[in-house]
Amino acid sequence: MSTTSDGTRAVRAGLPAPRQYEPTLPGPVFAAHFHLSGEPVGPYTYGRDTNPTWTLLEQAIGELEAPGERVETTVFASGMAAVSAVLLSGARAGDIVVLPDDGYQALPLVREQLEAYGVRVRTAPTGGDAQLRALDGAKLLWLETPCNPGLDVCDVRRLVAAAHGAGTLVAVDNTLATPLGQRPLELGADFSVASDTKAMTGHGDILLGHVTCKDPELSAGVRRWRKVVGAIPGPMEAWLAHRSLSTLHLRVDRQCGTALALAEFLSRRTDVTGLRYPGLPTDPSHPTAVRQMRRFGSVVSFVLADKDTAERFLAGLRLVDDATSFGSVRSTAERRARWGGDAVPEGFIRLSVGAEDPDDLLADVENALDEAAR
Repeated sequence: MSTTSDGTRAVRAGLPAPRQYEPTLPGPVFAAHFHLSGEPVGPYTYGRDTNPTWTLLEQAIGELEAPGERVETTVFASGMAAVSAVLLSGARAGDIVVLPDDGYQALPLVREQLEAYGVRVRTAPTGGDAQLRALDGAKLLWLETPCNPGLDVCDVRRLVAAAHGAGTLVAVDNTLATPLGQRPLELGADFSVASDTKAMTGHGDILLGHVTCKDPELSAGVRRWRKVVGAIPGPMEAWLAHRSLSTLHLRVDRQCGTALALAEFLSRRTDVTGLRYPGLPTDPSHPTAVRQMRRFGSVVSFVLADKDTAERFLAGLRLVDDATSFGSVRSTAERRARWGGDAVPEGFIRLSVGAEDPDDLLADVENALDEAAR
């Protein structure tokens, strides 16, 4: 399906060949074990190793990650399970791993675990391709672009070229962009990783993650890690995720369009500072983003005067849930400093645009801002 558009591909990704009187997408397979006589050479032997429902979902995600190419995808119970599989399965004592210092909030926890295993960790900001200066001798470079929650963007092609030239593997956390916004493997990365809890499944009711690789050996290491630690998704979650992919393009197009409209609106507010959205032409990351992204995501970040103003703003919203996570069809927002760990001001807001009517959402945000300023 490499010649089809994103929408067609999303609707049909991973579907099995049609069979008379059977459903287009077979239901979830709930099984801990399978009939298995003789030598265990078949595709399904035990429920912690493989499952037919995972197989279809993995094929679907692979078709979105790298249309027309041979790739291998491994699905996990959560985004952090996928992240950990890449970072912990390949690193050994004495290895060097480079992480962003402005990435997802749980990365410092992974850093602590890596260092406990004797792995040396270097960090650098996402913006300005600062990680280039930390590559010497590294085994793995981890990129998160756009980064969460600051929304800086790095030049994946440039960093991949430098890393590969130094013998360093590259993983890209593509959670915020999704494969419809950015394809890390096409940009040269070795691993494309995502928390599918977010926009990929898009309804705020599933925990899931995945890793996609072109190199079968790298994929085998990731898959072995899943087997060893048992970080497997439930069949129902996998089936619901596959079902949800069929509307990915509809959701993402609506969310990205509204996110840009929201960013443009916020850019005209004098009570808003620190506005970031890679799709906004005035954003510092926009020149890099347009070279490697086709859609710019659903998340807009900005800063209000202080903690109290931010809390009043959140309390004044009627169409936006005060909740963590992003990418859902229902808009969410939160004051990120409440968690600690992110180097953001007390009034920093991360707002994830949902699929509501754009005019309604913008009016709700405007009203909440006006109320917060009183």
